[in-house]
Amino acid sequence: MDLALDPEVAALQEAARAFVRKEVAPIAERMDREDWFPRELVHRMGAHGFLGVTIPETYGGLGQSYLAQAAVLEELARVSPALALSVGAHSNLCADNLARNGSDGQRERFLPALARGDAVGALALTEPGAGSDAVSIRTRAERDGDGYRLTGSKQFITNGPVADTLLVYAKTDPPAGSRGISAFIVSRDLEGFSVSRSLDKMGMRGSPTGELAFQDVRVGADRRVGAENAGVGVMMGGLNVERAVLAAIPVGIMAECLELSLRYAREREQFGQKIGRFELIQEKLANMYAQLEASRLLVYRALADVTTNPRSGRASATALTFASEASTRVALDAIQIHGGYGYMRDLPLERLARDAKLLEIGAGTSEIRRLLTARELLGPGFDA
Repeated sequence: MDLALDPEVAALQEAARAFVRKEVAPIAERMDREDWFPRELVHRMGAHGFLGVTIPETYGGLGQSYLAQAAVLEELARVSPALALSVGAHSNLCADNLARNGSDGQRERFLPALARGDAVGALALTEPGAGSDAVSIRTRAERDGDGYRLTGSKQFITNGPVADTLLVYAKTDPPAGSRGISAFIVSRDLEGFSVSRSLDKMGMRGSPTGELAFQDVRVGADRRVGAENAGVGVMMGGLNVERAVLAAIPVGIMAECLELSLRYAREREQFGQKIGRFELIQEKLANMYAQLEASRLLVYRALADVTTNPRSGRASATALTFASEASTRVALDAIQIHGGYGYMRDLPLERLARDAKLLEIGAGTSEIRRLLTARELLGPGFDA
């Protein structure tokens, strides 16, 4: 089994690493402190191809794999998990979803601007009364001539306050439940769309999160993604790919925490010797390494699974659950190794710990992901 990245993916990861250290590292602390989204940086990422990794070259992307997209997110997450989250929402939840499920006309119209960074993308699914229970959404899309009118609200939407292009899920046949959901492309400038408020978060600051309102937003039928009432297939395939790709973010957090902790353990002296000689410090470092490597292997497996079958959920749910919980533990251990210095905001460790926690909540909580894994293991008859 060859686990090495192929030369093309390795080169993209190296380019992302150089870009992140030069362009993102100097502003990461400001992003967190001011909850500031660096819009101008989006264009520079687009120019390097980081926003359209999986988008076909025909539409301005790189046409590469989910593994390549994850490699970029891992490098971003080592310095700014918040920026990695926004890029993931833009490039995977929105752009890749449209590339997989949109019509040729929709791809031609929306994907090039997303790949360049001229437009910021988002996915609007979660609602005040529909979080992990995604199919219970109440936003309505009622037929209006040759189009639809969307009415409702969305909550906890990553990139929502700054998004130009949104993939929005709504009920087109409410009595049909999950079989009555459709997906639509909504542009920021459509009449009736508004950002109700931006949300102030514990972590992932600098990745804008907001509440959105849709008041009789008129969208043409040409903005419906896929067939009417067939949106649950788009939704579930998108969630599985999302979990696999975004699981690279906790991997990046762990990689950075381990590197910083190893450096500190080699340099810091207490009681006349380097703290790296203390067995309890060595135990923490060994455990951090094991959790990082186990997470990376689970992520690689999940990425391979969703590449061949986007509806495959077990591997992606497991990978994100394990990696997200491991990243919280690893970040806290890194703070412990650094002692009082780790608790200070002079180092990025406390920020990485705050950012890590969201990954146990977003894309379905850890509890929901465990249910998905168990039900798929048990087989037919246990899926509800």
